Amino acid sequence: MKIGIIAGEASGDELGFKLMAALKRRAIVNFIGVGGPRMEAEGLSSFFPMADIAVMGLVPVIKKLPTLLARIREATEEIIAAKPDVLVIIDSPDFTHRVAKRVRKALPDLAIVDYVSPTVWAWRPGRAKAMRAYVDHVLALLPFEPAAHQRLNGPACTYVGHPLTEILSTLRPSADEVQRRATKPYRLLVLPGSRRSEIRRLLGVFGETVALVAQSIPDLDVVLPAVPHLHEEIVAGVESWSLKPRIVTGVDAKYEAFRTARAALAASGTVTLELALAQVPTVVAYKVSKVEEQLKYLITVSTIVLPNLILGENAMPEYLQADASAENLCAALIPLLGDTPERSAQLKAFLKLDDLMRLPEGTPSDKAATIVLATACRTDRTG
Repeated sequence: MKIGIIAGEASGDELGFKLMAALKRRAIVNFIGVGGPRMEAEGLSSFFPMADIAVMGLVPVIKKLPTLLARIREATEEIIAAKPDVLVIIDSPDFTHRVAKRVRKALPDLAIVDYVSPTVWAWRPGRAKAMRAYVDHVLALLPFEPAAHQRLNGPACTYVGHPLTEILSTLRPSADEVQRRATKPYRLLVLPGSRRSEIRRLLGVFGETVALVAQSIPDLDVVLPAVPHLHEEIVAGVESWSLKPRIVTGVDAKYEAFRTARAALAASGTVTLELALAQVPTVVAYKVSKVEEQLKYLITVSTIVLPNLILGENAMPEYLQADASAENLCAALIPLLGDTPERSAQLKAFLKLDDLMRLPEGTPSDKAATIVLATACRTDRTG
């Protein structure tokens, strides 16, 4: 079986290589498409470097538009020429969906699976119905997404589980680490984001917040897990902090910090779900450019924080744009470092996540692989 698979950034590469491994356990397969180093290690010869299309945010996309358009054409032409049995597009909808539309036009009988639903439940809900023209099945990472697609008349959608549920034992503290969480100096995590634009907008206000918190709780152990490619910028950015954090890099160091942290201050993103599953009370902040800020009028949900969306309640306080001030963040963070109702309420809410996100059996990758193979074997897409 020949399987086309296209991922557009590091998180997609992570999902992609696990899916490829699961598919190889079930069938004799050959992969073509676009991916990063982990997918290439599983046997994919990428059409071009994934870094060419790993762009996030309105302004960066506009700046790199000529390259993106060229890569869309190239990926489309390669897939059409190869005529795979199924095409799997992974996240990065600005790129992957454009490829899928063009491929569907040229190969109308080719089955197409979308791994990771676009945020149709948050904004641009009309995309769900539009996807029916070029996507046969959506593999959802969040448990509420199948109902959202059904409500919006989108494609068939199945919750296959979030990959974080596969590493709960890595996220959860041991008995000794639970004791460390309760022992002074309290460990405070600071997570200003994994993208350069996030670091630029949040690192300064996070430093001011830490300084204010330290005035009330002077005995703090501040840890900042940094993504390797932004390590130097972060080191330079915290030079002006009055209370400098201990910067750690690497997945092992990051999760060790999670397991021993008392509380966290984090940029909105997948890391908030990691923190919730690790049972770390958290305050969330986010800032975007003035141009991107205007998109807020299109957002149809009351929160952008993943754990809050899954829980159906705003368990983690969030502060956006001008509201993400050092004063507001400090006021929300200090109660999470003590034995307070605010801390207890978050921890109680986090306990519900396991049941909400649990699959009946198997792993997310196994569930996804089963649906990809079943979709590839279907000839009738009218349902």
